[in-house]
Amino acid sequence: MKKIIILFNILACLMVFESCSKLDVDVESQYVKENFPVTNADYAALFGTMYSNLSSQYGVPYWRMQELSTDAAIIPARDGNFDDGGQYRQLHYHTWTIDHPNVRDIWQWGFGGINNCNRLINLTEASSASDAAKASSLAEIRAMRALYYYFMMDLYGNVPIIDAFPVSTLPGNQTREKVFEFIEKELLTIVSLLPVKDNTNRIPTYGKPTQAMAYALLEKMYLNAEVYTGKPRYADAVIMADNILKNTNYALDVKYSDIFDVNNGPLINETIFAIPYDQQIPGNQITRFGFYPALAASYGINVGFSIAMSTTPEYYNRFNLTNDIRNSFWLIGKQYAPDANRKPDLTKPIFVAGTTTQIEITPDLILKPGKPMDLGNTVADQAKGVRSLKYWPDVNAIQATRLNGNDMPVLRLADVMLMKAEAILRGASATTVNGELQTPLILLNKIRNRVGAATATLVTLNTLLDERAREFSWEAWRRNDLIRFGQFETEYPLPNDILSMNKDLTRRIYPIPVNELRLNANLKQNPGY
Repeated sequence: MKKIIILFNILACLMVFESCSKLDVDVESQYVKENFPVTNADYAALFGTMYSNLSSQYGVPYWRMQELSTDAAIIPARDGNFDDGGQYRQLHYHTWTIDHPNVRDIWQWGFGGINNCNRLINLTEASSASDAAKASSLAEIRAMRALYYYFMMDLYGNVPIIDAFPVSTLPGNQTREKVFEFIEKELLTIVSLLPVKDNTNRIPTYGKPTQAMAYALLEKMYLNAEVYTGKPRYADAVIMADNILKNTNYALDVKYSDIFDVNNGPLINETIFAIPYDQQIPGNQITRFGFYPALAASYGINVGFSIAMSTTPEYYNRFNLTNDIRNSFWLIGKQYAPDANRKPDLTKPIFVAGTTTQIEITPDLILKPGKPMDLGNTVADQAKGVRSLKYWPDVNAIQATRLNGNDMPVLRLADVMLMKAEAILRGASATTVNGELQTPLILLNKIRNRVGAATATLVTLNTLLDERAREFSWEAWRRNDLIRFGQFETEYPLPNDILSMNKDLTRRIYPIPVNELRLNANLKQNPGY
C-alpha cells in the first residue's frame, strides 16, 4: 500500500518550486475548473502535489537545518571531502549566511507548498462537488497549508501570510506572533472536519491530515508558544494532548524499531503523521549519509553509501540507560554482521577491506590541526563518529538513488506524551485520560517501559530533555527542543578546533534568503542578519 500512496505522489509531482517572490506564477496542472476531479483517483492525483512537494525536501535540507545546527548530527569534512563549500560546518557553528543553500531551498520549498495549497483551495471552491465533499477536501488542504506554515514559522520566524492564489502584490513579513495566530485559527477551524483514525481507515488516512495531526501540531505550537509569541500556553498544550490520548486507536508500538523500519507504514500504531518514501522518492537519505559504507555488504546491501554523517560524543553519551533498546541503534565499537534478529553476530566480525583488522567505530571527533572541521580521510579517520542505525538499512536500496524506503514520522504518540509531561512540569495541571491520572513521571515511564529501560523515580525538565534526545534522535526536532530549553547556544568544542560557535540569540531563527530580498522589496530581513 505504501507503493500505491507514493505512486500517486509521483504521478502528481507536476509543480516546480515557486518562492514568495513569484506568487503570480501558475503551477501547471491538467486540472482546471471545467474538468475538476470526480473520482477518488482524480482527487489523489490532484492533491498529491501537496505531499510530493513535502517529501521532496523534508528528508535532507529541512532535516539538516533542524539537526546539523545542534549536537545531534554533524557532517565533518574528511580531508576536504564532504566540505561542500563549508555549508555543513556553517550549520554546526551557527555561522550560516543569507545565501546558504539550505536557507534558500527550504524557503522556496515551504512557500512552493503554501502557494500550491492556495491554488488547490481555489480549484476546490470552484468545483461542482457536493458541499460535504468540498468541506472535506478544503479541510485536508488547509491542514497541509498549516503544516507548511508551521515549518516556516519555526525556521524563519517572521514570514508572509499568503492565503490567496494568485496575489496582486508581493507581501511583506508578518510577525511570528501573527503567523502563529493564523496557523492556530486555521487548525481550530478545520479540525472537526478532518477524519478520525480508527482500525477501518488506517490506510486511507496514512500520510494525510487527521484530527490527531491537527491536535498534535497545535500541542507543538502551544508548548513552544513562549518562544513563538512570548506568551506561555502550557495548559492548552495539555488539552490538545488529551484530545489525542483519549483515542485508543493510538498506542505505543511494542517494538520501538518497527516505527522506523523499512516496512513501516499504516500499521504502526503510534504514527500520527508520517512522510511515505520508497527507493525512488527523493527524501529519506538518513542511511545514505549516516550509515557506515564498509558495513553495507554485511547488511545485505549492494549500494555505495557515504561516510559523512555521525553524531557528537556528547549527544551519544545520553544513551546511557541500562537495557534501553535505543542504545542499539547506534554503530559504535567493533563491528559484526547482524544475525537474523538484527543483533551483532559475534562469530562474524567485519574486517577492513583486504585486511584482517576488524572495523571499529570510535566516538571521538578529533580534528586535523589547522583544518576547519576536518577529521581526515584515513581508514581510522573514516571510522570516527558514532553512526545511526535507527532507520534500518534497506536491502532494496538501488545504486541509482541510494535511498531507503523507510517512511519518516513527523508526529507520533510518544511525542504527544512527552510534550504533555513537559507542559505539566512547566506549570499546567495533570489530567486524567481514560481513567488514568497522567503525571509527568507516569508519562515518562510509559516511554521507558516500551524500550526496556529502568523506570525513573524522578523527572525534571533536564531529565525530560535528555529523554527527548534518546526518543527522537534524528527525527528533526532537536533544534526545536534546544531553543525551547534555552540550550541552542551550548557549545561542545571539538579537539583541535580552530572555529567557534556564534552564540548570538538571533541565530534561533534563520535569515530570509538574499534572493528573496532582491526580488521582493516588501520583505524585511530578520534581526541579526
